[in-house]
Amino acid sequence: MNTQHENPGVLPKFMYPPFPARPGLGELGRVHFVGMGGTGMSAVADLLLAHGLKVSGSDQRDNAALEVLRRRGAVVHIPQDASNVENVDTVVVSTAIKPTNPELAAARAAGLRVLHRSDALAAAMADAKTIAVAGTHGKTTTSSMISVMFDGVGARPSFAVGASIAALGTNAALGRTGPDSWFIAEADESDGSFIKYRPTIAVVTNVEPDHLDFYGSGEAVTAAFDQFVASMADGGTLVACWDDEGARRLAENFRERGGNVMTYGTTDGSDVLISNMTGKGTASTADLVWDVPTVAGRASGEAKLTLSVPGAHNVRNAAAAVCCALGAGLDVREAARALESFTGSARRFELQGKARGVCVYDDYAHHPTEVAAALEAARTVAGGHTVYAIFQPHLFSRTREFSGQFAEALAIADRAYVVDIYPAREEPMPGVTSRLITEAGSSEVRYAASPEEAAGQIVSSAHEGDIVMTIGAGDVTTYGAKVLAALAEGGADNAQDSA
Repeated sequence: MNTQHENPGVLPKFMYPPFPARPGLGELGRVHFVGMGGTGMSAVADLLLAHGLKVSGSDQRDNAALEVLRRRGAVVHIPQDASNVENVDTVVVSTAIKPTNPELAAARAAGLRVLHRSDALAAAMADAKTIAVAGTHGKTTTSSMISVMFDGVGARPSFAVGASIAALGTNAALGRTGPDSWFIAEADESDGSFIKYRPTIAVVTNVEPDHLDFYGSGEAVTAAFDQFVASMADGGTLVACWDDEGARRLAENFRERGGNVMTYGTTDGSDVLISNMTGKGTASTADLVWDVPTVAGRASGEAKLTLSVPGAHNVRNAAAAVCCALGAGLDVREAARALESFTGSARRFELQGKARGVCVYDDYAHHPTEVAAALEAARTVAGGHTVYAIFQPHLFSRTREFSGQFAEALAIADRAYVVDIYPAREEPMPGVTSRLITEAGSSEVRYAASPEEAAGQIVSSAHEGDIVMTIGAGDVTTYGAKVLAALAEGGADNAQDSA
């Protein structure tokens, strides 16, 4: 499915009202997923299997996610081939699948029903009340926190988020079903598909320009979030971060139109006010005070947040979760206590290992604001020790648009190494390289020709108590192992020298 449209800055037609209804589970028949091994696709396939549907899928190579689905009854094809869509009724694709893919082409030629992953996820929601979490940053962690919180108070939610949740051991599960049940979904704005879920509660953590290869302009990004808010179910509640300019604008506009709004933040005027934030090591605490309208009438109160994850951004994410507890009529203090069991999600400040007393963490951050938040958290965890970073830019277009902001964010580290751009779905752009970042920043933000070069530079100067962060949305997650191996090897060399 091609996400590019001819007029950058103009929203695709499907993003305007009337918004699509959720497809019915009974309409899908036998479902085949093209590219089923991806995180988002495997999650939806798992949910449809749990609903009792017959599911098959394919990918270019096998992986752990496909093995899990195979054990749960899915038919898995490796590699992809047109014959794989025979004897199926519905074919599901993600934005990454090109029209020339043999299975998609065969499905269209045969007149099969073809759905985007977001439509299949909407079908999996069935008649549950939905909490959809959107935002340029923080949506994976926030939706994960909400899932852990609802589970912790016994609500047995269904959920689908963009990373495995450590406390729940998965990124998707089917919980209680029926009209009084809850489904928590990460709503991805990158391709505009986040307007398909008709949420009872819509969470917006922040709104900043991103994915400009799809939207074409920051104005189009803002307009897309307007459409996301407009897509809520009748009587739905918008939960928005009052500290973020873009999210605040959404809240103010929706409130002026008579919509239900609940805001959170450290700024005066927040409905759920955060104060007394502290951070030590990987723990965070804060006080929450609220006075808000809810489904059961006006509610006021206060609670203490104690989190097992670092960073002011995670305190805000937890406050968003508390807003959802208020909106859903949960016991808020019990819900706040349940957040203590949230220990993170995959690739969100995830510990990769420790060698020679140096801890290596990995983070999916790929926008300047996310990079800054990850490194600020690293400074808290480091407690005065040195913070090193290896950053892999993701997309040529994003590097071109935000090179200066990336340089500023990376300067939060004591020393940052920037490796070559991970192109993902893009072709190279003339003059766009990682040096746009290093040439715009301080002398401590440096170019490295390879992960091995970056690892070697770090190992030569790192000491016990220091922290290394691998940061980016590409294959930089594999660099942590290189750093740990280099640290271990350096430790052996040092021991031999001492002898």
